[in-house]
Amino acid sequence: MTGPHALKPFLLAFPGPLRDRLVAAVLSGEKTATTGLLLEYEAEKEELPEVGERSAVIDSDGREVAVVEITEVQVLPLRDADLRLALAEGEGYRSVAEWRAGHEDFWHGEEMREALGDPGFVVDGDTMLVVEWFRVVEARQGS
Repeated sequence: MTGPHALKPFLLAFPGPLRDRLVAAVLSGEKTATTGLLLEYEAEKEELPEVGERSAVIDSDGREVAVVEITEVQVLPLRDADLRLALAEGEGYRSVAEWRAGHEDFWHGEEMREALGDPGFVVDGDTMLVVEWFRVVEARQGS
């Protein structure tokens, strides 16, 4: 959809196998939360999401495959991530330690460091996160 009523894109990871897995988890209902870095919002001069906001889930091919509605937004330091979040990410994490290791691998990856403009970027317990809790309100045809 384009024009004044277009939905903001809901982008999970970078296009490729990880995004494909995450989108599939959203569509299956396994993934009901996603976590980003507050620095990402600041770097892109993007406003934080708001409860009730609807966005279009975009797959690796750039297609809108679903519409999600934000049900809760949390801004918290990495050290405060909990098991509720780890499980809601829908990636099969069984502990906060597993969740954190997986996310640190992603955040320390070349694509993220390039997106942030900091080749040496490292997270720690004080790194601020933005957690979006959501529900699927519409699956698009062909998804």
